[in-house]
Amino acid sequence: MGSDGGTQYSGLSIIVPTYNEAENIRELIERIEASLKGLDFEVIVVDDSSPDGTAEIAEELGKAYGNVKVVKRPRKMGLASAVLEGMKTAKHELIAVMDADLQHPPELLPKLLERAREGHDVVVASRYVEGGGAEGWSFWRRLISRGATLLAHALLPQTRKVKDPLSGFFLLKKSVVEGVELNPTGYKLLLEVLVRGRYGSVVEVPYVFKARRRGRSKLGLKEVFDYVVFLFKLMRQKQRVE
Repeated sequence: MGSDGGTQYSGLSIIVPTYNEAENIRELIERIEASLKGLDFEVIVVDDSSPDGTAEIAEELGKAYGNVKVVKRPRKMGLASAVLEGMKTAKHELIAVMDADLQHPPELLPKLLERAREGHDVVVASRYVEGGGAEGWSFWRRLISRGATLLAHALLPQTRKVKDPLSGFFLLKKSVVEGVELNPTGYKLLLEVLVRGRYGSVVEVPYVFKARRRGRSKLGLKEVFDYVVFLFKLMRQKQRVE
C-alpha cells in the first residue's frame, strides 16, 4: 500500500491509553482541544481501571467537550492492547497514538495530520531527526534509548528507514493495520506496525520529548527486559512468515 497523493481525510481519532494519569489527563485533553480547534476530531481515552480516577475525569471532560470517548477496561492490560481496543471504536481513517503524561506535546498533532494528508501512510513524531530531542534525560536513559533503537535496526530490517522506531507518538491510516495480526502484549506498537503493517510511505516529524512533570515514569528494568524479549520474538515470527 502506497501513498495516495494527498487525500483530504475529514477527521482524526486520537487514542490515549491511560493508567493512573489523573494528574495529567485534564491538561492533555484541554491542550488537544486547543491545538485542533476547528477540526473534526475525537479523543479516545482507553483506561485500564485506574484507581486514581483517571477515567472519571476524562468522562467529565467528555461531557464538556462532546468529542471525548472513554473506554473502561476491567484491569491493567497493557498499552498495546489499549491502542488496539481504541482503534476498534475509532470513527476516522486517520488515527494518532500518544501518551497521557504530557511528554508528547499535543501541539504537534496538526503537523502530523498535515503530513498524513500529504499522502504519507505512517507519520512518526521523532526524537532522532534534526530538530528533535529529549528533555531532561540522564546519560543512562539516553544510552538505553539509543541502544534499544540500534538493536531494533539490527534485528528488524523493516525499521531501518525510521530513525525513531520506538516512538510512542505517531499517526497512521487505519488501513495500514486492518487485517494485520498485532500482538496485544507487544511492548512498542510502532515497531510492530513497521514490521507487519501494510504501508508505502513513512515520514518523521521532529519533536522534543518533554520531561515528565507529574506522576512517575513507568520505565524500569522489567520494561527493558520485556522489550528485548519482545524484539527477538518479533524477529522470529517475521522470519517464520517469510
